[in-house]
Amino acid sequence: MRPDPVILGFDTSAAHCAAALLSDGAVRAERHVEMGRGQAEHLMPMLEAMLAECRLAWQDLDAIAVGIGPGNFTGIRISVSAARGLALALGIPAIGVSSFELMRDPTGLGAHPAEIVCLPAPRDQAYVQPFRHGKPIAAPRLIDPTDPPPDLRLPVTMRVRGHRADQIAGAFDAEAAPARIEDIGRRLVRCAEWRLCCGRETPVAPAPLYVRPADAAPPRDPAPVILP
Repeated sequence: MRPDPVILGFDTSAAHCAAALLSDGAVRAERHVEMGRGQAEHLMPMLEAMLAECRLAWQDLDAIAVGIGPGNFTGIRISVSAARGLALALGIPAIGVSSFELMRDPTGLGAHPAEIVCLPAPRDQAYVQPFRHGKPIAAPRLIDPTDPPPDLRLPVTMRVRGHRADQIAGAFDAEAAPARIEDIGRRLVRCAEWRLCCGRETPVAPAPLYVRPADAAPPRDPAPVILP
């Protein structure tokens, strides 16, 4: 991998189609279109337009970055499937980046020794995941932010960042950093760049991140097997 990799990132995990292109250490192109449906039809033309804008071809890419959620079940599948297909065709890695990672402070991705990252969840709940110096140390979970479980406390100076951070941090006398996820594409490629430069990547294909089961009843037929 070159020192300044060319990374194309995209996310369709919510009612949007977001993307960015990183080259020579800078974000060269960025898109964010709000849409409730139609991401599958919109995504590839958007990516091709960004490459053309930067005078790059698919073969110039060093890595693909993709948002893996949590979020909309169908939306996550659209982007993850596209990322895996592109990575396979181009022979480059695809890096799955969670919404928890996107919520973290982009100016200090590896700086905080004890951080709880919070995302909004249905029914006034919250998804939370603990991080240590940018690395998740436990699986994400669903909590009631008005009554966070005691075992959420971290053993060192603790910071809570994201959705309803003040409320959750108050239960632990922790530092609060309320935040929202903005500039999704830019954060996506920056997170992927940081992970590549830290040598944290393993050749594992990205997969959707679901914290809770779907509201709809699952089909009776077994799901198709996704090949590695």
